[in-house]
Amino acid sequence: MPDTNAAPLQQPAIAPAGLRIGHTHLKVSNLERGLAFWRDVIGLEETARYPGAVFLSAGGYHHHIAINTWESENGPPPPPGTTGLFHVALLYPDRTSLARAVKAVLAAGIRLDGASDHGVSEAIYLRDPDGNGVELYVDRPEAEWPRNPDGSLAMFTRRLDLPGLLAAG
Repeated sequence: MPDTNAAPLQQPAIAPAGLRIGHTHLKVSNLERGLAFWRDVIGLEETARYPGAVFLSAGGYHHHIAINTWESENGPPPPPGTTGLFHVALLYPDRTSLARAVKAVLAAGIRLDGASDHGVSEAIYLRDPDGNGVELYVDRPEAEWPRNPDGSLAMFTRRLDLPGLLAAG
């Protein structure tokens, strides 16, 4: 229910079209275990290390993901039903790259939480060792995105053809 005592809403700031999510910091309980996932399974490159933190990236960027134990060393994952990060999503440049990533995840014995076709993208869902949600996905070309008669997106969630995706890699 809206707060009736809140100040009136002002015109929202308009984010520029080039805005991107630069990086995500994840709280983990154990840096080496986190590295075994993010570096060794997902394939990110370690770019820097500080006391209690490791920074990782793809393609030479300073960091896309940072893992740290500043407030979480040896801590448990957050319990279900609490607020926090739902997932971090890694956008792959093409279907072949996504298929290779999923094969690496499966080869590491990591269980998938789901695999969905959203019309605009194909997505795989899993969890890192600390229970943080991870989405690995690839966008379809924009010309193939499903649209409503008024031109707005008509996204959906359907079962992904996982064997078909894996065959692409």
